[in-house]
Amino acid sequence: MSRMTGVGVSSGRAAGPIVRVADPLPEPAATPAPADPAAEAARIRPAADAVSEGLFQRAAKVGGDAKAVLETTAAMAMDPALTSQAEQLVATRSLPASRAVFEAANGFADALRAAGGYMAERARDVHDVRDRIIASIEGITPPGVPEITEPSVLIARDLAPADTADLDPELVLALVTEEGGPTSHTAILARALGIPAVVAVRGVLDAAASGATVDGDEGTVELSEAAVAARAAERTEHADWDGVGRTADDAPVKVLANVGSATDSTAAVEAGAQGVGLFRTEFCYLGADEEPDVATQRAAYAEVLAPFAGKPVVVRTLDAGADKPLAFLDMGVEPNPALGVRGLRVAFDRPDLLDTQIEAIAGAAQDSGAEVSVMAPMVATADEAAWFAERARAGGIDRVGVMIEVPAAALSAAEILQAVDFVSIGTNDLAQYVFAADRMAGALAGLNDPWQPALLRLIGMVGEAGRLVDKSVGVCGEAASDPHLAGVLAGLGVTSLSMNAPAVRAVGAALAQHPLDTFRKAARAALEAPSAAAARHTTKTTLA
Repeated sequence: MSRMTGVGVSSGRAAGPIVRVADPLPEPAATPAPADPAAEAARIRPAADAVSEGLFQRAAKVGGDAKAVLETTAAMAMDPALTSQAEQLVATRSLPASRAVFEAANGFADALRAAGGYMAERARDVHDVRDRIIASIEGITPPGVPEITEPSVLIARDLAPADTADLDPELVLALVTEEGGPTSHTAILARALGIPAVVAVRGVLDAAASGATVDGDEGTVELSEAAVAARAAERTEHADWDGVGRTADDAPVKVLANVGSATDSTAAVEAGAQGVGLFRTEFCYLGADEEPDVATQRAAYAEVLAPFAGKPVVVRTLDAGADKPLAFLDMGVEPNPALGVRGLRVAFDRPDLLDTQIEAIAGAAQDSGAEVSVMAPMVATADEAAWFAERARAGGIDRVGVMIEVPAAALSAAEILQAVDFVSIGTNDLAQYVFAADRMAGALAGLNDPWQPALLRLIGMVGEAGRLVDKSVGVCGEAASDPHLAGVLAGLGVTSLSMNAPAVRAVGAALAQHPLDTFRKAARAALEAPSAAAARHTTKTTLA
């Protein structure tokens, strides 16, 4: 048996036979030159259209995050800029169609990687689209997940979002990738589907075995023949959770959901979420050539809020900017988009954008009957928090908070809480900035592990600040979806946890297993640990 380690990104444990995902297509040859360049160029657009149509058909069969990812990839495949560039390469350099697509797509991908941050992640999507179009041109099977006929563990170098989006959890017991990070699309979708996953497992593709046991909590992969016999996933059902987030001694810790669409809201209600801790509003702006008006936004938000009538919902205002560009926001080019104008910083230059959104959110709250609060992303100082709170309250929102994603905000949590009613910690970005480690870089995945003691210490500082003024401190980053970490976060003073719907019942059940004092003891042990792995281990020992 061979034991390998990576970063656990989706909770759970499963074992079964291995199915390996083929590597991307080999680089197409630049010769021979086509006899008829015009006819050769004419092969590109139909191939791109076929890829796009196939992805749209897959998107029509799913919902939520999976639908959004497939539709985004489909739109990328039909991007006229990509096909036109490839056609020009055929005409000007007499390249074969496949080679022209390869070079054109690589040019786009290189530009995205140079932009860094969120944009760099999209380079992987461009490569996926590139290979699908080339496969269509060549009339061969596209790279990606092969047909799976029995429950299996999927192992790949990396998975494109379109590969992960519509995986069948009944057939895919677990995911293991050699690359990737804890906030990649693959990781997020694995959590949304409830599939245990471990990423950044170096060397896993070179290891010879027919079966694997995957532990998404510990971040381990055991390769062995015996795992084939242990096919059934070791997932624990939590049907006995009563739907109330609390510890064993009745200390309240709300268990909430992250949503970004009406489909997500329905799934969250079915999962038993007590409300919404993070409503991502970006869906209303994606693909828009101009800012959506109040009426359009109001109707879109109300549809998402409606399933939570009478329940709390925290709406995050637009989190966009240089690293998440929108067509109608001409932000220019920045050398380091992750440290640039994004989130609330956009509103400092465009306060009208924020005022329009606040008006729409307030109207949607009236239409839906949900108990709506709002919070701003990328807040760094108490002055910024106060500025946002004043505008939001003037716009008709009674309860106002901010995200703690910047280390300066965590260090100033006491002052920020004087200006707002609550804070919510975005562990994904906070980890990225604390460790100076791009959260999309697989090689740095270990630094972005939510069990890192330095990150937990910052969370503890924010939790203590909230306790002193009796105000809510939430966590809405991916860390909230880990049932084993949930109690530690409660022990650090966190009063609500928000996650994707499939994790709700497991987190609720985990909180109910121990009294708050036990979780506080586990939290102290984790804070004193020298590493993320040690924090995990000592916590399990404390809570055994």
